[in-house]
Amino acid sequence: QVQLVESGGGLVQAGGSLRLSCAASGSIFSINFMGWYRQAPGNNRELVATIPYGGSRNYADSVKGRFTISRDNAKNTVYLQMNSLKPEDTAVYYCNYKDSRYVVWGQGTQVTVSS
Repeated sequence: QVQLVESGGGLVQAGGSLRLSCAASGSIFSINFMGWYRQAPGNNRELVATIPYGGSRNYADSVKGRFTISRDNAKNTVYLQMNSLKPEDTAVYYCNYKDSRYVVWGQGTQVTVSS
């Protein structure tokens, strides 16, 4: 199996920045996708950004130009640098890993942006 451990959430004022990290461990395939999703109260979980192993990044329109996803394949870790945060970015952020066998979710980390 694959396990995900997230870190980096917190409370920040509008316009501020946060960096989320997600480390994967266990039975990791080299060909995989990792990414971030978020869920605000009363809303469905939505894609924020994804990055395949060696591939191109994909972003939700709402975060383009403000968020940057990256990964360190040697550490099996994916990052989400979030700049120019807005109150509407407030949500629980979930790390996601998928390969040909599994789809795995992290436990979630709260991001709260105050106005």
